[in-house]
Amino acid sequence: MTVSGAPDIRVRRVYDDPSPDDGRRVLVDRLWPRGVSKEHAKLDLWCKDVAPSTELRKWYNHDPALFDEFAERYRAELTAPAAAEALNHLRELAATGPLTLLTGSKAVDISDAAVLAGLLADG
Repeated sequence: MTVSGAPDIRVRRVYDDPSPDDGRRVLVDRLWPRGVSKEHAKLDLWCKDVAPSTELRKWYNHDPALFDEFAERYRAELTAPAAAEALNHLRELAATGPLTLLTGSKAVDISDAAVLAGLLADG
């Protein structure tokens, strides 16, 4: 998935094979994805501080009906100092070239990575 309006920011599953045009590859989940070796992931960075809190992640449980409220709560969490600093680091990376946000979620369009991509696209 490429975010419209921001062609240099992509959201992909960490389980997918890396692509030559991924640019920087950043895992944005708090937990390491099951069954993925570090070699296969080919990460440039694992940015745990930008991931949703455990409480929010468990509450949401990738229920499509809860996505809008999840996104709102998640954006609020991203104002906390450590999360805001991590988000700013992602902005800096996005400014230097292609950035691929990786998630273990099966539904990347309703994942934390999709919320982050939208924020990064908005500046």
